[in-house]
Amino acid sequence: MKRAAPNQKKILLAPKTAKILETVGEQIRLARLRRKLSVALVAERAGVSRQTVWKVEKGNSSVAIGIYAKVLAAIGLQEDLLLLAKDDVLGRVLQDAALDRYKK
Repeated sequence: MKRAAPNQKKILLAPKTAKILETVGEQIRLARLRRKLSVALVAERAGVSRQTVWKVEKGNSSVAIGIYAKVLAAIGLQEDLLLLAKDDVLGRVLQDAALDRYKK
């Protein structure tokens, strides 16, 4: 396993969450490739280094969500951020259950 750079915090995620983040990174990479954009061009557009783009594409948990947003914007997918937690089914069920308690 790779060690984090000295100035980089190690973020420990649950295995399932880490896998989801890796999938997000892979989806970003595939979107970039479909658009035939180089890592260098995306990095320039996002205002980050090529290494940072590679980290995003690997789903690295130490990269700030703002950087993920900048990379998505650089490939034209910034609106995809609106899909995060969009359909909060459990939250709506809990909210409705709480409202039902007050009706009685």
